[in-house]
This record gives sequence, C-alpha cells and structure tokens, in this order.
Amino acid sequence: MTPDNDLIAARTRTAAQRVTGTGARAVAPAKPRRRATSAVFASLAVVGFSVAIIAPAGMAISAVEPAHASTTTAYALAARDAQNITVSVHGATVKPQVRDAFEVYVKPTPTPTPTPTPEPASSGSDSGSSSGSSDPAPLYYSGGGAPAEWMAAAGIASSDWGYVDYIVSRESGWNPNATNSGSGACGLVQALPCSKVPGNGYDPVDNLRWANGYAVGRYGSWAQAQAFWSSNSWW
Repeated sequence: MTPDNDLIAARTRTAAQRVTGTGARAVAPAKPRRRATSAVFASLAVVGFSVAIIAPAGMAISAVEPAHASTTTAYALAARDAQNITVSVHGATVKPQVRDAFEVYVKPTPTPTPTPTPEPASSGSDSGSSSGSSDPAPLYYSGGGAPAEWMAAAGIASSDWGYVDYIVSRESGWNPNATNSGSGACGLVQALPCSKVPGNGYDPVDNLRWANGYAVGRYGSWAQAQAFWSSNSWW
C-alpha cells in the first residue's frame, strides 16, 4: 500500500471507532429512561383508578350525613323550651314565658256496686234464745267462806242459825250458785225472782240478808218460817 492509502485507511478506522463509541454512549442510556417513563405512567394510572373508585363512595357518604342533622327529637324540643329563659338586665322588666297549655283527659273508673252479704240462716232455737237473753248474765259467786260467816255477815242472830240451816240445807244445800231451771229461783234460799235480791242474788251474804227480812216480815220469825217449810216443803 502506498502512504496515501495507509493514511486513508487509518482515518477510516479512526472515524469508525468514533462512530462506534459515540453510538454506544448514545444508545446505552436510552433503556433506563424508557423504564422510568413507564413507571411514571403506571403510577398515574393507579392513582386515577383509585380516585375513580373512592370518589363515588365519598360523595355517597357526604350525601347521607345531612339526613341525621335534619332529625328533630322530643328531647331536643324539650331542651329548647327549657333553655328559653328571660333574664333581666339592669332593672329590665321580666316577662313570663308564655307556654301552650294542654289538658289530659283521664277516663274515670266506674265504682263497683257492692254485693250484699247473705245473712246466715238462724234456727228457731237460736232466735228464741236471743230474744230471751236480754237479761244480763248471772254473776255467780266465786269467793270463799262458811255458812256461819255468811249468816253473821247478813245480820242473822246466832239463835236463829239452826232454823236458817234447816231451810237452806233443803233449798240449795248451801250452794250459793244454785239455780232452779224451771222457775229461775236462785241462791241459798232460792229467792224468786232472783232479781228481787238487792245486790247479787248469788252472793251468799246478799241472799241471806234478803231472806232474813223475808222470814221476819212474812212469817214473824225464823222459827215460824221453819215450821211453815216443814209443813209445806216450801216457804
């Protein structure tokens, strides 16, 4: 080869090397740039998709919330009325709060009609005993004592005690509470009726005191009263 040819060949190789090196430097960075661009577009796509999904839900929630605010409860009305207070400032005239009045009607409960209570049927014996039991119950004697004590307390002379003992022993057996179921005579001497004895006919002293006046007043003495009883079995 000639020198000119060598020079041309050398320049050709140098130019080829420059072209090859420059292309490599220019082409190599192109791949990372394309990847970055793809990532940016992908992120934008994800954000747009998320906004498309979330935005309708947010609008629906914001549209529902005012419904609760428009609801008025009975408590809210009562609280509004309770807080409606007029306050006097610097001597201002206080005006009473005028409220609407209301009436409540309560249906009266009917008064029940009382049911008459049936009276129990009474037998004839009960009616007879109730009609004849107007007199007070007898006051039977429950004290102690002996015949001599009773006669002395009644004021009977000791000389007449034998006549008294004869009559009383046959009339009552010295039982102060002796009662004749047929005639109603009572006490030691069987006074008839029992109510004529002052005090209590069943008290032995009261009974003998009355008998002392009866024997002397009717027969003159206890001896004559004893003689009458001996002949008639009564006196």
